[in-house]
Amino acid sequence: MVGFSTQPYGIQSMLKDGHRHMSGLDEAVLKNIDACKQLSTITRTSLGPNGMNKMVINHLDKLFVTNDAATIVNELEVQHPAAKLLVLAGKAQQEEIGDGANLTVSFAGELLQNAEELIRMGLHPSEIIIGYTKAINKTIEILEELVEEGSQTMNVRDKDDVISRMRSAVASKQFGQEDILCPLIAEACIQVCPKNPVNFNVDNVRVAKLVGGGLHDSVVVRGLVLKNDAVGTIKKTENAKVAVFVGGVDTSATETKGTVLIHNAEQLENYAKTEEAKVEELIKAVADSGAKVIVSGAAVGEMALHFCERYKLMVLKISSKFELRRFCRTTGAVALLKLSQPSADDLGYVDSVSVEEIGGARVTIVKNEQGGNSVSTLVLRGSTDSILDDLERAVDDGVNTYRAMCRDSRIVPGAAATEIELAKRLKEFSFKETGLDQYGIAKFAESFEMIPKTLAENAGLNAIEIISSLYAEHASGNTKVGIDLEEGVCKDASTVRIWDLHITKFFALKYAADAACTVLRVDQIIMAKPAGGPKPQQQGGMDED
Repeated sequence: MVGFSTQPYGIQSMLKDGHRHMSGLDEAVLKNIDACKQLSTITRTSLGPNGMNKMVINHLDKLFVTNDAATIVNELEVQHPAAKLLVLAGKAQQEEIGDGANLTVSFAGELLQNAEELIRMGLHPSEIIIGYTKAINKTIEILEELVEEGSQTMNVRDKDDVISRMRSAVASKQFGQEDILCPLIAEACIQVCPKNPVNFNVDNVRVAKLVGGGLHDSVVVRGLVLKNDAVGTIKKTENAKVAVFVGGVDTSATETKGTVLIHNAEQLENYAKTEEAKVEELIKAVADSGAKVIVSGAAVGEMALHFCERYKLMVLKISSKFELRRFCRTTGAVALLKLSQPSADDLGYVDSVSVEEIGGARVTIVKNEQGGNSVSTLVLRGSTDSILDDLERAVDDGVNTYRAMCRDSRIVPGAAATEIELAKRLKEFSFKETGLDQYGIAKFAESFEMIPKTLAENAGLNAIEIISSLYAEHASGNTKVGIDLEEGVCKDASTVRIWDLHITKFFALKYAADAACTVLRVDQIIMAKPAGGPKPQQQGGMDED
């Protein structure tokens, strides 16, 4: 008897061995939806001011304790292709606005969960997609109507205006600290805001994290704060010109190899002397150009340092090239490659450079008050590294919100007031539709309830009670009523001054709807066999930026 080898048939016969193929509603669509739901359950509990923190340990054993969704989804190495789409939507929101990534991911997950119910009822995914597309277009129209009157124009240099728009973004990361943080962030942003605010550069607001003290010890410094000591003995200078050398301040080896033949002791002495004389000549040239501070991008040689001290030059060493660029931007200096005499145009200027001790760490503070839109630094103080990291994320969100409001300053009521109003109006809109897409629109409207529900649950309130009383208020025409989480009651968001930027909501909802529709459009997953061989090493060792 000859043993039969079973021949693969159908799709199996077309593709190589080892591939995986899933198709149909049960295998592909619902599995995808399930993966996305899992991801949004993770981020959802950290939505809003009372959101819980997540402890994420990434592949390099670095610990993150945060409720910032963008960090969480970045550090989770999401493997599932459909859930990756939600991660990408969250990242897009983070790049575009810098805040609201959590809203994007959680809302997309909620949309998909509701889509699953419709699919189980027997609707075809394409009908749901048509409904969702109509709903998001309608949402954007309604969102325009909810914009607070008179908020189109704002003075981006007015601290109170900035703080009122920034509060909710910072509070969602650091609840209870926003009254301390917001004025600091606003001050730092306003200091570096250029003449045309649209060109505001986020990179000009730096954060220096120093362990020790408490948040109330944090200050804003106009200029840079370097986390290292000055190299020589001179620790302070004022109104000084600065020369920046990228290649380090040292005697350089010759470019070609050379051999020096020395016959007697005299020649040896002279050889050493000429080397000294050469170094002295270089340093003297720098001193003669009027520079009082030398900044080196690499090592500072012993002999060079000796002559710098003799000519009363302060020496700083900045090893990170990003930091060096920022230093040049703050002082207006031009970085020179080799140690040589700088021309007057290459020199930068600082008001003062001083080494101070903050909480046991020595830092160099470079102040430049006159320079227009140079750099300002927020010195954050806190008891542990992870607290400081979280504070830095809150500051990042605040600065990004400032950039967004420079572009578009319109605001909508916060505290879930906007979401309930959108839900109510979309529900009414769905009744006017006649086709099957009305179910899609109704579910889209229902998805908005997730936001007040989650906010209430995270604060430990009774979600069902709150949502019904919100609906009651909105039905009687109070469109700005949201949840006051501190007292656990419904209040007018404009009296509690909780505002969200229109542009943040606009992009978050748009990206979420796009991501949800993309996931729903998939009906087959075909995965090739992963290529063999060891996994490539991750590159480490870059500095923070």
